[in-house]
Amino acid sequence: MNLRNYQWTVALPESPRGWAMLMSIIVGSLVVLQWSAGGAQLSWGELAAGLPQIADFLSRTLPPNLDILDRLVAPAIETVQIAVWGTLLGILPAIPLSFLAARNLNRNRWGYGITRQFLNVTRSINELILALVFVSAVGLGPFPGVLALALHGAGMLGKFFAEAIEEIDNGPLEALRATGARPLQVIVFGVLPQVVTAWIAVVLYRFEVNLRSATVLGMVGAGGLGFELVSSLKLFKYTETATCIIVITVMVVAADTLSSRLRHLIQRKGRH
Repeated sequence: MNLRNYQWTVALPESPRGWAMLMSIIVGSLVVLQWSAGGAQLSWGELAAGLPQIADFLSRTLPPNLDILDRLVAPAIETVQIAVWGTLLGILPAIPLSFLAARNLNRNRWGYGITRQFLNVTRSINELILALVFVSAVGLGPFPGVLALALHGAGMLGKFFAEAIEEIDNGPLEALRATGARPLQVIVFGVLPQVVTAWIAVVLYRFEVNLRSATVLGMVGAGGLGFELVSSLKLFKYTETATCIIVITVMVVAADTLSSRLRHLIQRKGRH
């Protein structure tokens, strides 16, 4: 192997001062990692000592109790429904918010800043916390899970949508403005054609994330497979727990495969 055929993707320092700066960054990063390890109480010894307990737990889950598969059909469908509506209701506010959060469209500094901070706040709160809030408001069931995914998803999708808008070619926008086009016309004919492919890809990925999250939200009473999973754990029915995990894994893998193929198809068509 000829190492001369390989090049660094970034320029290396060319002066003693540059090398000293690089070394100081490396040393500083190592110090931060060591400090973080202390705060996180990383202990490989404790992990090694706990491996027998992990093995004991896994042995209790085998073999999975496949007799309950018919009972898991309804919760599995409910989980998919939570993910679907959580994604759709997250898209609705994310679209108008993304136009306000895009610097190249919103020239108002205050409006841009407030919208950006709102998106930061909504996506900074974990879905589990949001689900607990909505459970207390509307009661147990899948609806609070939908609301939690929608609110958190609005923040995430709004951010990704806005960043896609900021990366578009502004030439068509300026041309439309020069012809006297109104802001709505600029968005419809200048912005959307350039971002729709990226938006669809992001929405599909968000659906995958929501499907995973929906299985967890059931742990706080938001329905779906998560509720069955927690119930089996509380009753020490570990073989049923294993079956729930298998079903969740199959669902996530299937959703990932389907959305990945759709993204590739959309992106390939978008290039033509």
